[in-house]
Amino acid sequence: MNINPAELGKRIAKRRRELGLKQCEVCEMAELSDKYLSNIERAISLPSLQVFMKLCEVLKTTPDALLLGTTPSASSSDIAVHLENKIKNMNENQISLILSFTDWVENQKL
Repeated sequence: MNINPAELGKRIAKRRRELGLKQCEVCEMAELSDKYLSNIERAISLPSLQVFMKLCEVLKTTPDALLLGTTPSASSSDIAVHLENKIKNMNENQISLILSFTDWVENQKL
């Protein structure tokens, strides 16, 4: 299997953004330098296996998702993180609306 550094970098950057994380936050969690992650995302560098696995852990994804672009089914923790990131910047009225909507959905017989 040949690794496409450009695709790998794009997938890492996309996943990081999906989680609402900045490069510096991922670097801190993965114990990497800011420039190293930037170089990985821009396909200038390929991560070592150890760094790659750490990125998978920090980005809460699988090696297949980053290497091959496969889409694993979203786990409840992935969904919770995604929702949390969406709600972070909302005002009280928006949050109230979301809570009302989730109450409505919960009561539906689907």
